[in-house]
Parts: sequence; C-alpha cells; structure tokens
Amino acid sequence: MSIGLSEQEILRREALQQLRQLGIEPYPAESFEVNVTAEDIKQNYERDKTSYKNISFAGRIMSRRIMGSASFAELQDSTGRIQVYIKRDDICGGEDKTLYNTVFKKLLDIGDFIGVKGFVFTTQTGEISIHVNELTVLAKSLKPLPVVKRDEQGNIYDGFTDPELRYRQRYVDLTVNPELKQIFINRSKVINTMRSYFDQQGWMEVETPILQSVHGGAAARPFKTHHNTLDMPLYLRIANELYLKRLIVAGFDGVYEFGKMFRNEGMDRTHNPEFTSMEIYVAYRDYVWMMSMVEECLEKVATAIHGTSIVQVGDDKIDFAGPYEKLTMFESIQKYTGIDVSSMDETALRQVCRDLSIEVDKSMGKGKLIDEIFSAKVEAHLVQPTFITDYPVEMTPLAKKHRSKEGLVERFELFVKGKEIGNAYSELNDPLDQRARFEDQLLLANRGDEEAMAMDEDFLRALEYGMPPTAGLGIGIDRLVMLMTNQSTIQEVLFFPQMRPEKKLKVASVDDFVAIGVPAEWVPVLLKMGFNTIEELKAANPNKVFNDLGGMRKKLKLDIAIPAKEAVMEWFE
Repeated sequence: MSIGLSEQEILRREALQQLRQLGIEPYPAESFEVNVTAEDIKQNYERDKTSYKNISFAGRIMSRRIMGSASFAELQDSTGRIQVYIKRDDICGGEDKTLYNTVFKKLLDIGDFIGVKGFVFTTQTGEISIHVNELTVLAKSLKPLPVVKRDEQGNIYDGFTDPELRYRQRYVDLTVNPELKQIFINRSKVINTMRSYFDQQGWMEVETPILQSVHGGAAARPFKTHHNTLDMPLYLRIANELYLKRLIVAGFDGVYEFGKMFRNEGMDRTHNPEFTSMEIYVAYRDYVWMMSMVEECLEKVATAIHGTSIVQVGDDKIDFAGPYEKLTMFESIQKYTGIDVSSMDETALRQVCRDLSIEVDKSMGKGKLIDEIFSAKVEAHLVQPTFITDYPVEMTPLAKKHRSKEGLVERFELFVKGKEIGNAYSELNDPLDQRARFEDQLLLANRGDEEAMAMDEDFLRALEYGMPPTAGLGIGIDRLVMLMTNQSTIQEVLFFPQMRPEKKLKVASVDDFVAIGVPAEWVPVLLKMGFNTIEELKAANPNKVFNDLGGMRKKLKLDIAIPAKEAVMEWFE
C-alpha cells in the first residue's frame, strides 16, 4: 500500500499495471495523427458530411456512460468537447473482447487521454458524435480530476473555484474550466495585434538583456543575484528602457520589445513580481505624437478582441477610441482635491499629506510626495482612458524638460479604470542633464529611497555619442489584458502567477505510530482514514477508530489481522 495516496490514486496505479500486463503501453512513444478537432466537427459536419467519413481524433475522457456492449463517452480536446459512441464489436473485431470489456470499461478513467478513429454521425437525439472503430490509449491519468457538474443549460455546480488551487494548479483549472482558456487566447491577441501594428509602421522587434549590471529605467526595487564566473552582482531587469535607447543611439528609427520585468516589491490584485511589459522607442517623435499613436493602437486592440472599441469592464463601458481626456498632473490634483500644489515646496507638500491623511516617510522627496497625493486622491476617478501629462521633474529622471513649463517634464501616463497602464516620455537626450538627474537620484538613495535609480555610466556614454529626439512608451501588458478581458485580478490573466510556498501537510512517520503501539502494517490504513499525526489520532474516539479499522480492512481487501480492541485502546493512553 502506498502511504499518502488516495483510494482513487491507488486504483489508477493498479489499472496502469494491468494495462501493461495486457501488453498495452499507457504512455506510447508513437505519434497519433489527428486530422480533426471537436470545434471543426460541430461547426462543419452538417453542411459537409462526406468529409467526416474517416476521422482521427484525440482527447481527454471527461465523462462516460457504460451501457453493456455499447457505451458513450465525452472527449475534450483543445477546442471543446464531443461525444463518442463505442461499440464492443466495432473496436474488437475478433473473438477477443478485452479492449472493450476490460480496458475501456474497467481500466480507463475520467481524465485519461485516448485516440479514436471512425466516422461522424448524428444520434437519434440529434447530437453530433463520433462512431469509434479504433481506440488507442495515449496517456493514463493517475490523479482524478475535480468533478465539475453542469446542467443542460451549461450552468456549473461544485466547480473547481478555489483561487489558491486554481492558480497553483492551472493545468487542472483549464482542464475542468476550459472556458477560461479564452482569457489567454485574448491575451495572445492583444500582443499579436500590437506587434502587427508596430511592424506595419516599420519598427523592429528586438531583445535586450534580462540580467543587468545596473538596474535602471524605472523607480523600483530589483532582484539581485551573483554571477560566479565574473564574480559580480547582477540584477534582474526592472525595465529595458536604457538598452532600447542605446539602440536608438545606434541608428534604429524605431525599436520595441515585449519582455518580462522583475520588481522585488509587493503583491496584490494588480501587481505580480514578474510581469510583462512592452516598451517602444521611435526617433524624431515626442510625447504629443505618442498620445495619438497609443489611441490608435489601443482602439485596434479592443476591436480585434471585441469587434468594437467599447469594452465592458466591471460596471463600466470603457471606450478605447480616441481622443482621450488630457489633464496635467497639477490640474488633476486640483480638480479632485481643490488644492493647487504646483508651486509648493517639500515642507508644504508634507503638510498637505498630513491634512489629507496620506501616510509618507522622511525618505520621500518632492516628486514622491506629489505622486502620493495623486495616487491617493486622483487615480480612482480616472475611469475612462485619460492621459495625465506634464509631471514634476523630480518624479521623472529620464524625461526631457518641458519645452515651455519650468520645473516640469514632457511625460504622460495613461490611466484606465483607476489604474496606470502606460507611461511615455519625450526622452531625455541631453547627456549633461541626464547625469545631473542621476546624481539627484543618488541623493534620494542616500536618504533611504530603495526605488531610486542607480548611476549608469555606460548609458551616459551612449548619450554622449548623440541620441536623436525620441518618444518612448511602456505599457503593462498584464493590466491591459485585465481590461480587455474584464478581469479584476492580475492572477487571472497570468498562466502561472507567483504564489507563496505550498503548505506541506504534516505527516507523522511510521516509527512515530509504531512507538504508541500501532502495528506498522496498519499505519497506511490510519493515514487513509485521515489521521496524519499522533495528535489527530489521539483526539479521535477510540471505539469508532476500532470499528472503522474493520471497515477499511474489508474495503481495501487487506490480508492482515485486525488489532485486538484492547491493543487499539492502548494507542490512546
């Protein structure tokens, strides 16, 4: 008996061995050629029946109805489910009926993969089905799938809905909740639509380093590692901005990259430490041009997924067709707080934060204080797509100073449904100004700001060779997908979101049970009864445990003697 396995898992392992004893390999190496999908059959069979006389289909068994010499099953492939009709004499041509009587009826289970060959027909009840002439075992499932019940209207009961389990076991989630695949199909459409749009403009997709010697391009805390051969610290990138700008210096007119970024910060409904970002840089453009480009691009994305620029997000209908509302940072704060912070110094801003009950710390400079006010009092009001423009210079070390407004930079952030999904600059290409901005960041770092940018001497050297006027943009793909698929948490749009370590079930050893008098051969039985620790066993009713041992002996067909009642009572002393 295997300790820690459920009864179902034990039975499936026994079936696995029986298949092999019959000469059937449960995990065959040979290819199984598939020439049709469930979706193809359901959509096209009625209008072209002659094309489905000789089909080969593969999928996972999701339900079965055994009916003597003929049975029905439901198979699920990547496109959906379809019914198959399996008749004993059709798949067992000779005298030997083992494939049907033993293999299909007794040794196959819900969750197993099989391949079938045959033809498509319509049952008397009008259901399009596959009449099976050949059946091949393709993969044996050793763990039972969660049972998800659906009524005739498709309503789900007893679903696999626990977020902890769904995110941790996404392979199970998407098997028993296949409708959720559409989220990830649409995620792919978002990226492919953007990529196609950029390519049509003549901009080139590139790849830049993930391991970087200087973490730059954003205000964030990095993950740090060590390269043994070079004996030097390295950082997982928090942004790819500085490398992409190097390529503009190198002479490319437009470059973009879809890539993973890593920030060693908090996790919540809109933050994952590993996330996907798209950054693009176009020479001879500015942030005003970039606003128009973003409007056009996002309208194309919404239309590709929904057929319209209007997307339902929660209770709101979000229209991604431009033009979007534009507010400067100072205008937005004044609009929603009634306070003009445009000319305030750090002391005055700290007083505003106190008056508005906004928590701040001493490491925050003027830019961070303004950002805290904006985040606390403005963001939630920005439901429809809104460009927030013209940020204080202290907030943006990599953006060009505003052409007409002293103390500001040419930057915008795009907010939708209260969350920032895009950030863009007229890029700073003055190497002397850039060095001074980096030096200001070092001062903030010395005050304890863990998100302050580091000095990047190689990037400064690149700027000294000359970078043309450039517009740059970063868009958080995960948040954009959340909007486009009407999801409220980032975990729903990530195949495998970051999770806390899985809690391991505490299980006492065989020796621990033997020490209180339990015969070693009965320890697995107690574990199957749910007693994983000595404490759990001693908390149970001794008489019930004794009676249940007899029941388990019969149920598991054990050929071992039941302990005497007096001996069982001693376990509880």
